[in-house]
Amino acid sequence: MLGEIAGGPGMGVRMHRTAVRLACLAGAFAALLTIAAQARDQRQSNLGAKDVAETQTAERKGAASTNDFGAELAAVARRQTSHLVFYNPAYMKIGYPMGDVPAYFGVCTDVVVRAYRALGIDLQVLVHKSGAGSGDTNIDHRRVEVLRRFFARAGTSLPVTANPADYKPGDIVTYYMPNGWFSKTHIAIVAAEKTATGVLLVVHNRGWGVQAEDWLFAEKITGHFRYGARR
Repeated sequence: MLGEIAGGPGMGVRMHRTAVRLACLAGAFAALLTIAAQARDQRQSNLGAKDVAETQTAERKGAASTNDFGAELAAVARRQTSHLVFYNPAYMKIGYPMGDVPAYFGVCTDVVVRAYRALGIDLQVLVHKSGAGSGDTNIDHRRVEVLRRFFARAGTSLPVTANPADYKPGDIVTYYMPNGWFSKTHIAIVAAEKTATGVLLVVHNRGWGVQAEDWLFAEKITGHFRYGARR
């Protein structure tokens, strides 16, 4: 009894202090857990933001790559306007790959084929391998409807609209010309130059050699494509 009476009050004080210390430690531990959870959430948020940023950067780079290629395609097509070319739709046997009719002959499709070749893309081979034509490497890639099918399969099909803003340099546009003198179908490359009203010119050969003209909406558009951006 003496020991209990002598140690009772001191023991109560020590127990109280111990409880206070434990409570403080528990609070500190809870605070540390909260801070750790917040840091983890912040890291996850940052990772998510990084993923979004990387995706957006990749999309911008992809768009820039497409626009750059289109500008290059329009530029090499434009250079053809300085060459004398007689419109000659006659069937000719040519080599494969990289086969071509004589440089002073050509039709609308040859403008497109030669522009892509200047950038290292051989439509003669690609069209043949795609099966878009009949299998005749002499003529398939020189036919508008075959090229239209090829671009629809291998490229990006874009809306056919009457809004000039929807067309970019290097885009491929196909047409139906009910009153065409040489052919009822036609194909052109959108140029980089614009008219005073903001409409892009096209580079094409509709019978009088390769020309850059204000002709984008002159006939019924049957296809609008973008093809060939380097990846």
